[in-house]
Amino acid sequence: MKRVLSSGLIAGCILFIVSYGGLFLGIRFFPQLFIEYNNPLFNSDGSRDLLFYLHAFVISIALSWFWQRVKGLFHGSFIFRGLEFGAVYALVALLPVMWITFSSLDVTIVTILCWFFYGMVQAVIAGLVFAFSNP
Repeated sequence: MKRVLSSGLIAGCILFIVSYGGLFLGIRFFPQLFIEYNNPLFNSDGSRDLLFYLHAFVISIALSWFWQRVKGLFHGSFIFRGLEFGAVYALVALLPVMWITFSSLDVTIVTILCWFFYGMVQAVIAGLVFAFSNP
C-alpha cells in the first residue's frame, strides 16, 4: 500500500503541474476551444473548487492502485509499459465516459475529443511514473 500511495502522490504532483501548465497554454494558444466553457453548464459557485484542484491526486492514486493490480500484464521498457497502460485506461474507462457525456450533455465533439486526449495524456504520464517507480 505504501508503494501505491507514494507513486500515486508523485504522479499527482506531476499531473498537477502538467495539467495547470497545459490549461494555461491551451487558453493562451487555443482560446476558441475554451469559449464553450462560458456555458451555464460549467459555471460553479466556487463551493467545490477544491475538488477540482484535487483531481490530479484523486486520479493518480486511483490509477496507482490499478497499476499495482495489473502491472504484470505489461512488458517491455518502462516507456512502452506507460504508453500501453495509458492506452488501456483510455479505451476501458475514458471512451465509455466520453460516449455517455457526449450523448447526455450539450457539449461539442471537439470538447469531448479534447477531454479524451487530456485524460489519455494524464494516464500515460501516470503510467510512465508507475512503470519507473513501481515496476
